[in-house]
Amino acid sequence: MRRQVLLFLSTLCFCSVHGQASYSIPEEMSKGSLVGNIAQDLGLDLKRLKTGKARLHVGNGAEYIELNKERGLLLIREKIDREALCKQTSPCALQFQIILENPIEFYRVTVEITDINDNAPIFKMNSMLFEISESAVRGAKFVLEKALDTDVGRNGLKSYSLNPTDNFVLNLNENADGEKEVEMVLEKPLDREKQEHLTLTLTAFDGGEPQLSGTVKIHVTVLDANDNAPVFTQSTYKASLMENTSKGTSLMTVTARDVDQGANGLITYSLSSTTDGILDLFEIYGASGEVRLTGKVDYETSKHYQLNVKARDQGGLTDSCKIIFDIIDVNDNVPIIDLMSTTQSIPEDSAIQTVVAVMNVHDADSDNNGVVKCFLSENVPLIIENASNGFYSIVTNSELDRETASEYNITVTCSDEGVPSLSSSVTLTLQISDVNDNAPVFERSSYEAYIVENNTPGLSIFTVKARDTDWNQNARVSYILEDSSVNGVPVSSYVSVSADSGVIHAVRSFDYEQIKDFHIRVKAQDGGSPPLSSNVTVKILIQDQNDNPPQVLYPVQTGGSLVAEMVPRSADVGYLVTKVVAVDVDSGQNAWLSYKLQKATDRALFEVGSQNGEIRTIRQVTDKDAVKQRLTVIVEDNGQPSRSATVIVNVAVADSFPEVLSEFTDFTHDKEYNDNLTFYLVLALAVVSFLFITCVVVIISVKIYRWRQSRVLYHSNLPVIPYYPPRYSDTLGTGTLQHVYNYEVCRTTDSRKSDCKFGRAGSQNVLIMDPSSTGTMQRMQSEKSILDEPDSPLEQKPPNNDWRFTQGQRPGPSGPHMPYGTHIRWTPNTGKRATGGPEVAMGTGPWPQPPTEAEQLQALMAAANEVSEATATLGPGTMGLSTRYSPQFTLQHVPDYRQNVYIPGSTATLTSNPQQQQATAQQAAQQALPPPQASAQPEPPKAAQTPASKKKSTKKEKK
Repeated sequence: MRRQVLLFLSTLCFCSVHGQASYSIPEEMSKGSLVGNIAQDLGLDLKRLKTGKARLHVGNGAEYIELNKERGLLLIREKIDREALCKQTSPCALQFQIILENPIEFYRVTVEITDINDNAPIFKMNSMLFEISESAVRGAKFVLEKALDTDVGRNGLKSYSLNPTDNFVLNLNENADGEKEVEMVLEKPLDREKQEHLTLTLTAFDGGEPQLSGTVKIHVTVLDANDNAPVFTQSTYKASLMENTSKGTSLMTVTARDVDQGANGLITYSLSSTTDGILDLFEIYGASGEVRLTGKVDYETSKHYQLNVKARDQGGLTDSCKIIFDIIDVNDNVPIIDLMSTTQSIPEDSAIQTVVAVMNVHDADSDNNGVVKCFLSENVPLIIENASNGFYSIVTNSELDRETASEYNITVTCSDEGVPSLSSSVTLTLQISDVNDNAPVFERSSYEAYIVENNTPGLSIFTVKARDTDWNQNARVSYILEDSSVNGVPVSSYVSVSADSGVIHAVRSFDYEQIKDFHIRVKAQDGGSPPLSSNVTVKILIQDQNDNPPQVLYPVQTGGSLVAEMVPRSADVGYLVTKVVAVDVDSGQNAWLSYKLQKATDRALFEVGSQNGEIRTIRQVTDKDAVKQRLTVIVEDNGQPSRSATVIVNVAVADSFPEVLSEFTDFTHDKEYNDNLTFYLVLALAVVSFLFITCVVVIISVKIYRWRQSRVLYHSNLPVIPYYPPRYSDTLGTGTLQHVYNYEVCRTTDSRKSDCKFGRAGSQNVLIMDPSSTGTMQRMQSEKSILDEPDSPLEQKPPNNDWRFTQGQRPGPSGPHMPYGTHIRWTPNTGKRATGGPEVAMGTGPWPQPPTEAEQLQALMAAANEVSEATATLGPGTMGLSTRYSPQFTLQHVPDYRQNVYIPGSTATLTSNPQQQQATAQQAAQQALPPPQASAQPEPPKAAQTPASKKKSTKKEKK
């Protein structure tokens, strides 16, 4: 068998399909046949198929293909029939996916099923029948049934042939749909007198190799032409008819013959009469000529009936005859029974000859047809007596028993002496009332009931049942527990009996080990008057339950002393160390014991016999084996659920007794140590869990609190005047420079929409100015991140006492330069901001005394008034505060808080002269900064906010 494999691999960037494989196999391949090496064709490793849990996904279709992950092969799981799978669809293909996990990948696989020539052409009909008149002309066409071939392609249907061709030839025509129509054409006229039946064979061939074919027989019947009229066998038919003949009775059959055949020989019969009402009494079947009675004929009405019958063939030729019926008188009147008096019920102890009913019988016929005789149905204890002319009475003739028959259906039949005899009947129902004459009877002479020990009090044990054949109150049975004792104890303390249902309930919980069975007597009594009763013995057997664990008899477990078995080091394999002896007080399989080694110091040295409890060595004892060996043996019974007991066997591997004593001194402490260890482990786990949950809750609470505090400060509309503690840092190892802080205040024409930007120290962030842009300077870190950091990790260096400034040299609001540069930009309606040069104060030292809360509030209000005045006087465009305010501008109402400003590591001198202060700043910068070729010109850094400024600004907001 040839197999073609086509493989297409393609990688798609928009889905997880990693490849596609296509195979072509013929149908009807046996189970387990190879489809293809999917691992090789898709380039997959066999290990990847296993680790990725490769599987086939076929959707809702049947699984015809299976994946062998060990070899990476696709195999035939079920034999594939292309015709059943795809019918006439071509091409026929199976499509499924191979899915891999970790990571998820899937590959598309298409298996095309090619057709083989395994189906021969067939015809739906076993044979084709044609009826052709002998008058058919030459060239007449007859369409034949086409053959069906479920194969496709060249294996499908190809051609037809017809044999013999004496009278007919085969013609193939294509219709508008392209399908071939098979026709049989008459070449030679037919002659029924020469050959009435023709048989031809139509054969269909397919185009497969080897070529298959199918045949069908064609049977042609030659029909005769209509050239003969029908003729009756008799011109007159006569018959006798009894009156009261039932409707539908077949009376006779008239026959006409036509020598023609086929449709020309078919005859249809019909009735006609000149007498009114006769056609309502008779009918004739048009195809068979059978005459049936459809009405009721009466001798007293008419003694004769005459009918006319006409026969006609399919060509319209006819013939006729007559039918005469003679009516015979019969006994057609039945006796009539009239019940005059009846009794519905009598007691079962009634006396013989008790009258039950009285009736009158008469018949309308005369002579012998009017003589009537009456009798009763069989198997009834009654007889009928003729009291006088036409009067009858029904009386009892034996004793009655309601338990044998509670009622009688009495049928009284009266018949005349006519031929045939006519009769009528009537049914009476006689009820027999009950008398309490039967005692209750138990279903069995004795009972045995079973109950499992340790039962719940009140549990239903058994049900006794007694039946009373009487009825109603006489059959109502009550159950009574008769007084008796069991081992000197009243039986009522063990069981009770339900008076209505006979259910026996347990009063107490039974113990099989104390009592195994006992007997009780139950009495059944009916509700008659007087009552009748009977009794029965019930034996109750207690069934054992696995409620007792095994008890170890040896070795004896004592709390004060330690018993050990000695095993010499020369002991060989199978050496009997000791034997565990245990018993179970239960019975049956609950007492079957099995022994198992649960724990041992060296499991490879000892074993326990599962049935006998013998402890033996399973290998040679060596010098390396420990002297003290501890074995824990568990003894289990065979109950459901099983119960067990544990025994500890101490074994000493030694040759002499003295060396054993020192090794077994601490044996008794192991159990207590294990119990304490478990308790401490559970306690430690609980404490660690509690501490972990507590830490998580505290950390989350602190994070939420800090976030809320930062958000409150960040959304405040008031500007902040921070207090900065002294901070110093080394810059590129050239010495120490003070931190330069920078304010950037951007304001629009509406000062209520102003925003302030605070920069960090120069050692942490650098503000970059884009010369080509008209926007504000970009910040390397947002205000939120600045506010979220309460303190800086930089360490504060001690101040240098050698560098101090006089009152006139201290920078401040009254000097030419402020210690913190402030950039105020006004944004026109165009929405763009101009970039103004910052004013940077190089001398920022520590505050000897931080400003108070009132002083900070005064500074805040002064700064807000100055900014409002500057905003009101600004015209179109952008300008800095340095344009409006001259170097001599001071804020007289703002106190000067900066005293004793220290500049560690610098030789600069700050004065009120702007030129001198600028020169001092340049000199300090040259000492601290790296060479000019190594660094670009930095932008002034922004000032960072300290925790002190945050707290004071928050208080100002509240005020």
